[in-house]
Amino acid sequence: MTSIYSFSAQGLAGGEVALSRYEGQVLLVVNVASECGFTPQYQGLEALYREYRERGFAVLGFPCDQFGHQEPGSADEIASFCSTNYGVSFPMFAKIEVNGPQAHPLFAWLKSEKAGVLGSQNIKWNFTKFLLGRDGRVLQRYGSITKPEALRGDIEKALAAQA
Repeated sequence: MTSIYSFSAQGLAGGEVALSRYEGQVLLVVNVASECGFTPQYQGLEALYREYRERGFAVLGFPCDQFGHQEPGSADEIASFCSTNYGVSFPMFAKIEVNGPQAHPLFAWLKSEKAGVLGSQNIKWNFTKFLLGRDGRVLQRYGSITKPEALRGDIEKALAAQA
């Protein structure tokens, strides 16, 4: 059985991060961008992280430049932007691709586990969100227009469930 714990990703500050370090937590995995109309969702993502992290919840942000070149910056520029503008303290990872032949294996797996609108596997835009349970399996997929605060009920339910 594959779970998110089978993957690793480069941290935004460098170094490979085994996602097994989040084992037993409820996770919200999001492809993010700094110059997108949905970028203000960083504020809502950070609010969720601060509200639920003590209960075993984490947001994992994966910058992506595949949609309208809306994440053109370097790792340092992305980190500075997120910190300065939104006070982001949740884990951020190095810039990746989420679609196509160069898609990060984590996102290839996430898409195969939970299709989007009309059964499409491809991610349509920045700020697509995947909610994973404590067992590391995908519970739900949300499109870009779904605001982070709308996920509270699903997060609460996932936090209440046992792995």
